[in-house]
Amino acid sequence: MTPAEKNALTIKSTATQLGFDYCGIAKAEFLEAEAPRLEQWLNQNYQGQMAYLANHFDKRLDPTKLVDDAKTVVSLIYNYYPSEKLPESSTDIKLAKYAYGEDYHLVIREKLNNFLEILREEIGEIGGRAFVDSAPVMERQWAQKAGIGWIGKNSLLLNRSMGSFFFLAELIIDLEATPDNPITQDYCGTCTKCIDACPTNAIVEPGVVNGSQCISYLTIELKENIPNGFKGQMENWAFGCDICQDVCPWNRFSKPHQEPKFNPNPELATYSNRDWAEVTETTFAKVFKKSALKRTKYEGLKRNLEFIRPI
Repeated sequence: MTPAEKNALTIKSTATQLGFDYCGIAKAEFLEAEAPRLEQWLNQNYQGQMAYLANHFDKRLDPTKLVDDAKTVVSLIYNYYPSEKLPESSTDIKLAKYAYGEDYHLVIREKLNNFLEILREEIGEIGGRAFVDSAPVMERQWAQKAGIGWIGKNSLLLNRSMGSFFFLAELIIDLEATPDNPITQDYCGTCTKCIDACPTNAIVEPGVVNGSQCISYLTIELKENIPNGFKGQMENWAFGCDICQDVCPWNRFSKPHQEPKFNPNPELATYSNRDWAEVTETTFAKVFKKSALKRTKYEGLKRNLEFIRPI
């Protein structure tokens, strides 16, 4: 067994030990095929007010600009599919499932830091950085290159055993490790359920999303008032949106996560529309103390609630 093969085995066993569902390895190199796609997407202003997506263009495509002497990109999947969903009828106020529990950035970053520590204990000094939706890393592209999924028509990474209700995370390290084979087949076939179901027509073509029309963008990233043109199209999503995932046939394979920190606050589990209408800043701070909802702040949540249902 070569050192690179041995390193790959250590990486994958560590991922399993820390509770990651899938781990794939790719060689750290310039994502040449992605450069024109990213440039075209930005030129069409599909990023909306997410100006940060236009920053660090070179770093998004070249991991060696993020980590000196980078050799390997480790892509990881961490499940967040809930054992019990919050109410999601046509009249219920809805939250994206990833926001039920504690902020995933904090939960997964701790695991990634442990990951690096374990690798250093097992292998020796390793230079590298951990990423979880926190830097200019093209997560889905690296995950596909590492063989743990393919990019679906809704632009999300899909896995044949899990669907898409999971977080992606990466380690970029200066350690040689045998790469996995990329997934080159599109297992979506002729299915267009995600495109057909999107109420704001945000999926403009297979694999391409106009972010400025996405409900997740409108309820989280957009800092000004939601344009009136989206009235009646939001389907009561107050934070994020799961529509394109809920209709995806691959998500019939979703299984409940095993992460207690992703379980909803007990108070949230009993929230009625009246509770949402009467939520105060004090209640918001208490119920969503460790939640990803803090990102939109109390004022942003109230804006969303008032837009989707005048209260």
